[in-house]
Amino acid sequence: MTPKTLNVPLLPAGVSDMDTAIELYGARFDVDCVNWPSAFPYAPLCSGRVARTADALVVDFRVSGMDLRARNQADNLRQWEDSCVEVFIENPDGSAYYNFEINPLGKVLAASGPAREGRETRPQDEMGQILRFAQNDIRQPEELAAKDLEGVQAWRIGVVIPFRLVGADPANLPPVLKANFYKCGDKTAHPHFLSWSPVGTPQPDFHRPDFFGQLRLV
Repeated sequence: MTPKTLNVPLLPAGVSDMDTAIELYGARFDVDCVNWPSAFPYAPLCSGRVARTADALVVDFRVSGMDLRARNQADNLRQWEDSCVEVFIENPDGSAYYNFEINPLGKVLAASGPAREGRETRPQDEMGQILRFAQNDIRQPEELAAKDLEGVQAWRIGVVIPFRLVGADPANLPPVLKANFYKCGDKTAHPHFLSWSPVGTPQPDFHRPDFFGQLRLV
């Protein structure tokens, strides 16, 4: 099982419209590895673009699939149970990894640690540094707190994650960051677990940096 690699381009200096910039200059990726087809065969469409600024990683996800769940309407809740996209990144020295789990409302669960157990959610001042941008037709998100949307739904969400929040020094960035992108929805009507770089475990487990791919910062 070969991990994937992706070149992450530097956006032009002075970008003011992140939405347009990531569309024009970002590198395309697909979250399409169905790693556990017998138990979880459903695969919504999930793709995106990734780029970077001098001090942050920019990831833009586009999703189309059955149902939309967004029960967790504040940061650092159980976002993985919702319709969710995720960015996992390993610290450059390999001592820990960071997970950013984002639902369609742009609410993020962010945590860090060396393994699945004992992870620490990020403090509020760090959460405020994670910028989110979206183009979703969700007019009344408060209704989603109690009832999911049915049928085929399309949504888009992007995040700007400062490199310092993943243990990387913007003034001395490594040439490569180990990472993976995921699409999941543990408690949606059609549970699914997809990845960008394949995961070779017997059951769904995204907390496996040994299966992360490589993001080459170019």
